Amino acid sequence: MASVDVVVPCYNYGRFLGDCVGSILTQKGVDLRVLIIDNASKDDSVAIAKNLAAQDSRVEILTHATNQGATFSYNEGIDWGSSEYFLILDADDALAPGALARAAAVLDGAPGLSFTHGIETRLEENGAGRALAARPKGPQVEVTRGEEFIQRLCRKPVNNIGANTVIRRTSAQKQAGYYRASLPYTDDLEMWLRLATLGDVASIKIPQAIRRYHASRMSVDYQQLRDFTEREAAFESFFAHEGRAIPDAELLMAKARRGLGEHAYWSAISHFCRGHGRAGAELLRLSHRWRPNAALLPPFQWLLKMDRPLERAAEVVSEMPPFRRRIAAGRDGSGGPDISAAR
Repeated sequence: MASVDVVVPCYNYGRFLGDCVGSILTQKGVDLRVLIIDNASKDDSVAIAKNLAAQDSRVEILTHATNQGATFSYNEGIDWGSSEYFLILDADDALAPGALARAAAVLDGAPGLSFTHGIETRLEENGAGRALAARPKGPQVEVTRGEEFIQRLCRKPVNNIGANTVIRRTSAQKQAGYYRASLPYTDDLEMWLRLATLGDVASIKIPQAIRRYHASRMSVDYQQLRDFTEREAAFESFFAHEGRAIPDAELLMAKARRGLGEHAYWSAISHFCRGHGRAGAELLRLSHRWRPNAALLPPFQWLLKMDRPLERAAEVVSEMPPFRRRIAAGRDGSGGPDISAAR
């Protein structure tokens, strides 16, 4: 039976901690160890963690008197991990039933894999849930060579991998090393690139974790403009370190910047159409910085890289002022079609 270590970083998430750890301890078909790392929570997180540990010997606790930050906790978890496989699961999220056994079976069957990832389900604060990605038809597992995985991320520099679904070989994680504190928002994106230099990547096409959305989540105040620059920093860090020896590393870095520029262009257009002129202008400047020779040329090829390209394009069009007026007219009964259903 495969062994899995799960690290649960926690800061003021006592109200979610029981559900999170419960979703781990009820996993079947694997040997488990759980480490809760409390980062100086001011709520009842520590008391809840102690109660969980008292009820199940598989649960351990590590507490800090001062807040060391999430990255510090991740890296403590890497030091602690010693089982075959390793996962970091945020305390406000949860695992889907059977997630660990599914990932372990895939990893057991393919020694050349570095890590697996899967679909996340989104749980809203009001209790409503929805999948963050459609469950595709066909094989439930898709394996991508590590080199191709890196190339794909450079062509489409968007982190669509849910961190809570990433179950990796502990040996690969130890070799890849620590998360970098210099990348507080995109350290996971850089880590996927680093792990892909050590082996292939398997995508499990069914829900593996549940991501909870609530007002106190770290990413709530994360601004879109910063998202683009932080993603650039992740690629720069990767190609300055572990990715430096990859063939055509400079060309891949250039592709990542061009992809960021293409994405920023359409994000700018979307912001302009919604009346957010200042944000749109800032994003357009970023796009120009990454695509100076094509500043005024719409990067239509980016639309083809997007998930649900026709639906995304319809969303942008529907936000344009003439269409917004028609939508409003249809909703207030004054005539005109209501095209909002297309969204």
